[in-house]
Amino acid sequence: MSRRVWRTWAVFLIGAILVGIAASLLAMGSDWASETFLHAIDNRPWLPFIITPLGLMLIIWMTRNLFVGAEGSGIPQAIAALHLKRHKHLRHKLLSLPIAFGKGIMIIMGLLCGASIGREGPTIHIAASISFALTRFARFPHHDISRGLILAGGAAGLASAFNTPLAGVMFAIEEMAKNFEEKTTGTVFTAVIIAGITALAINGNYAYFGTVFAQAEFPGIFSAVVLCGVVGGLLGGSFSAFLVYGGSYLRPWRNSHPYLLALIVGLLLAGIGLVSGGQTWGTGYTEAKTALIGIGLDSEGYPAYKYLATLLSYWSGIPGGIFAPSLSIGAGMGAELSQWLPNISVATVALLGMAAYFTGVVQTPLTAIIIMEMTDNQGILLPVMAVALIADGISKIINPQPIYRALAEDFIRDLSPVHSEKPKDGER
Repeated sequence: MSRRVWRTWAVFLIGAILVGIAASLLAMGSDWASETFLHAIDNRPWLPFIITPLGLMLIIWMTRNLFVGAEGSGIPQAIAALHLKRHKHLRHKLLSLPIAFGKGIMIIMGLLCGASIGREGPTIHIAASISFALTRFARFPHHDISRGLILAGGAAGLASAFNTPLAGVMFAIEEMAKNFEEKTTGTVFTAVIIAGITALAINGNYAYFGTVFAQAEFPGIFSAVVLCGVVGGLLGGSFSAFLVYGGSYLRPWRNSHPYLLALIVGLLLAGIGLVSGGQTWGTGYTEAKTALIGIGLDSEGYPAYKYLATLLSYWSGIPGGIFAPSLSIGAGMGAELSQWLPNISVATVALLGMAAYFTGVVQTPLTAIIIMEMTDNQGILLPVMAVALIADGISKIINPQPIYRALAEDFIRDLSPVHSEKPKDGER
């Protein structure tokens, strides 16, 4: 009942509310940016060859001169901050309010120039930065400072971005922490609830993709689960391997010629967008929703085009997540696989494909519950969990190390090259 305790809880409450507001603002800004870009290039197929390369070059300049540490997805930075136990003073280089502000601005700019990026991973980065900044204004318990606030911010950020509170908690346990501590449970749940309520107050109660009418159609669902699980695991695992190892290969060249790489990537993205009929721009939300309502996509090669566009966007070094593009690729993959499963609805196979590919990329099968919350569909829960487990096993054969763990280790090595700390085996 002391004043210090009440002050601590007041600061925490304000922080959680700010997370919900930040997630909502980024969502609205991202939607505006995507719509503005599509409107600008309508009947102007040549315009992306100017806007996209110049936009990427400007964003790269900002990441190198104004907002250092804001590049990439943002989830690896949050994970790296959790594991900087011997170098806690370096956490501010990964999580800070200036980085959070710059991240939000540059995500909107990236979508405004047509990059294939998502906002959900960056939302987690922004939320973790806001939560970590709270330590300057109140004396939190030690376990909350070291892990609880960062975990709570990440979970709350995902929950607010997708309106998926269960998935937010599961992602914090399964991907960000790995060895979840009992002391942090209340902190995480409280942050998710407060941030989620704030986002709901701003955006209203909604399902991210609306209500999807997918059903577990026995016995054909078994063949769909196996097919989607294997293909999703292969493609998702290859994507994560290409992103990590391809990025490491390009890294020295990107450091020495950042603007030339941005220019080349921008021109390639413009070309892919032209060939695909304009389906690879932005997050891929529209294409994913089209597949989930059972309508075939105009471009039969959409998953391949989006796969390549997302890789290129990340390799360029601009801030941007892979959550939404991965969901879109998976839904498109499922829609195409449905041609081999004529007795099962396109929506059902698209939903299974989304869960399989997403799990193949991030290797967190329990977080596949996010699919159920985003589509307001619990009737296909068991097939979704089964397809996620298959995809996870296949993906680990191709790329044994989870994508966010590998990227987090890069940040840790950069910050503490002499005493770099890899996450322990039990935390992978």
